[in-house]
Amino acid sequence: MRKKKPAHLLTDVELEFMTELWALGEGGVRDVLDRLPPERNLAYTSGATILRILDDKGFVSSRKEGKTLIYTPVLEKDAYQTRSLQNLSRTLFDDTPASLVARLVDDAGLSASDLEDIRALVERRLQDDGDDPRD
Repeated sequence: MRKKKPAHLLTDVELEFMTELWALGEGGVRDVLDRLPPERNLAYTSGATILRILDDKGFVSSRKEGKTLIYTPVLEKDAYQTRSLQNLSRTLFDDTPASLVARLVDDAGLSASDLEDIRALVERRLQDDGDDPRD
């Protein structure tokens, strides 16, 4: 049995594979490769290696079905998004989430509709927090 290597974040290629696996729910190497853009043109063995690495790092689990390994995400996509944003805030924005949001709002060329959506999300969160008995 291989020893799992803990990992906090995914590489770009690993994230590409995880994105397809999250969309599938579970699948084998061929299932994931079939969802990648045709120009990626990865060999089966390359796909198998990437999924094995994801398994070693604990992002997916695998089980045998006949001769095929079926991979299932262990970490949900929203949990990984949260982890990634926390890491980004910590490492690039001095652990100040407001700075991260300010950069997004100031530099992303957001439409008025996008800004209204963000405002609604913030207002909803403030209302939800206002119902918190710890306040």
